Amino acid sequence: MPAVRHNSFAPHVAPDTRLLILGSLPGVRSLAEQQYYAHPTNQFWRLLGAVIDQPLGDMPYDDRLTTLREAKVGLWDVIRSAERQTSSDSLIREAEAHDLAALIATLPDLGMIAFNGGKAAAIGRKQLPPLVGVDVVDLPSSSAAHTIGLASKLERWQTLRVAL
Repeated sequence: MPAVRHNSFAPHVAPDTRLLILGSLPGVRSLAEQQYYAHPTNQFWRLLGAVIDQPLGDMPYDDRLTTLREAKVGLWDVIRSAERQTSSDSLIREAEAHDLAALIATLPDLGMIAFNGGKAAAIGRKQLPPLVGVDVVDLPSSSAAHTIGLASKLERWQTLRVAL
């Protein structure tokens, strides 16, 4: 299977975003459905739902995004475009990063940036401008391929509450 060039989505943020969660690049299923974290085995919506005390996993996608906006949580990816054969972050090649500094400059209330997984952190941390008063957190990936277990992931994800 040859590598295909994939592009990420527009950021889902509002001017009053306090927590920005950055993934790497949407997977095949997410790209096909044009939805962040669309694969049913990805634990993102369960993890973040527990953090903000909302049943995000049970909501229609548009309601999830509305609930995140109300909770002052933003979503984006660190990679604008990359080549990849499947959804695996380990197969990402020729990555072009987003301009995180430009986005962050539009978020005056931002208190925390969280990277969803190691690939997002490795690429995203290089893109960050000097930050004052903004915590930066590396989270275990919400992907089911990261097999440390939901309870272990949730323990780390709960640290996001301090930003809300």
